[in-house]
Amino acid sequence: MKSSQDIIDLLVVGGGTAGIVGARTAARLGARTVLVERSRTGGDCLWTGCVPSKTLLSAAAGRRVHDETDEDYFRTVRTRIAAAITTIEPDDAPETLEAAGVEVRSGRLRFTASGTAELDGVTVRFRQALVATGSEPFLPEIPGLGDARYVTSETIWDLAELPSRLVIIGGGPIACEIGQAFGRLGSRVTMLVRSEVLPKEDREAAAIVRESLRHDGVTILEQTGTSRVEVDTAAVGRAPGGCAVVHASDGSLHPADVILVAAGRNPRTDGLGLEKVGVDLDGHGSVIVDPAMRTSAPTVWAAGDVTQHPHFTHVAGFHASTAASNAVLGVRRAIPGTIPRVTYTSPEVAAVGPTTAVGRGTRISTVRHAESDRAITEGQEPGFSRLVIGRGGRILGGTIVGPRAGESLGELTLAVRQKLTTRDLAGVIHAYPTYNDSLWNAAIQDAGATLDKAWVKAVMSGLVRRTRRRVDRASR
Repeated sequence: MKSSQDIIDLLVVGGGTAGIVGARTAARLGARTVLVERSRTGGDCLWTGCVPSKTLLSAAAGRRVHDETDEDYFRTVRTRIAAAITTIEPDDAPETLEAAGVEVRSGRLRFTASGTAELDGVTVRFRQALVATGSEPFLPEIPGLGDARYVTSETIWDLAELPSRLVIIGGGPIACEIGQAFGRLGSRVTMLVRSEVLPKEDREAAAIVRESLRHDGVTILEQTGTSRVEVDTAAVGRAPGGCAVVHASDGSLHPADVILVAAGRNPRTDGLGLEKVGVDLDGHGSVIVDPAMRTSAPTVWAAGDVTQHPHFTHVAGFHASTAASNAVLGVRRAIPGTIPRVTYTSPEVAAVGPTTAVGRGTRISTVRHAESDRAITEGQEPGFSRLVIGRGGRILGGTIVGPRAGESLGELTLAVRQKLTTRDLAGVIHAYPTYNDSLWNAAIQDAGATLDKAWVKAVMSGLVRRTRRRVDRASR
């Protein structure tokens, strides 16, 4: 019989952001923690997500003033991406995790029963587990796609040469970010968007991004699906996978050297044996968790893209920390409902909470960046700061569109989380000139509207008259 020391306090499955944060949290709290990763620690964020994509966007932003040829510059971009990954990788490396008290094991793990799992044929016993296996790109069933040269957000980084013609299937944040970057690098980019660009964002914000993409040479076809893909066999010898022709649902044809499929993501739950431990999944295969991040199995927790929550790195980390501390300490701390999000196009779109008026008693306060001194001095007038305001002036959410909008979002997120009012925000001195001025002025604009109410005007008028009489008496 194995001793109690052989039983793992928290078994973490997955070495991406959620797994790493959850494991480090548990280890720091004194729990015996084992993290299992089947390939390499760091997850999508480090290898195929945030780090390479934001490096790509940064490199593409300076393309207009660069004097190298497209192919030369694309090689420079690839070098920058590799360097960024190399610099950040040690933070997520097994050696770093081991130094923090986390035991790291490599292999494929499958749950077999309550409290037991199998790791490459070896039985592992655990008291509690955290599932953090993330997600993977969804591949729609499009006839002919499998015969063409297609990439996803995970494999586009393997391209050694800049594609002359890039067709993107999708219109979400990934499609918009990569589409704009490759357009600036010199690719002829076409986006086939089944619904509309950035469908979850404020429609005026999406319109500004749409116009910016078109300015960078990106062709956007909204309300347009993909019917099928036909490979030009005559081009097979000239390029890996050949040249493809993408047939759109409106009958238009779009030649492509490379097709980027950016049509969403699926949770990685297949083959984990979650049914063996009583973990329920939703209709999309995502792990269902309660506000404390516990699954339907009392000793199994989950966090990150594998759950039904939004797929953001910051959400994965925060939720995993909550799940791990709840698991090893026996507490039931709930996750916050305030989740900020940013699309890193140029301009950026940053939002939190509702972005439009929701029901009776809510209102909107908007300041356009054409009125912002900082935006005017930098020639970046397109954009705005918009607050969604509820009863009593409480800030419910909002949208910021402009350069570095994500940097201004923190203040808005705090205001929503702490249930602050526009009067609270208006009462904070902001540095001038900054893009945050617009957020502040949106709050001042709403708070100042109170002065236009009849009863407030009457009170103010009375106070002015009283002060006038007092000053007059004192001066006699």
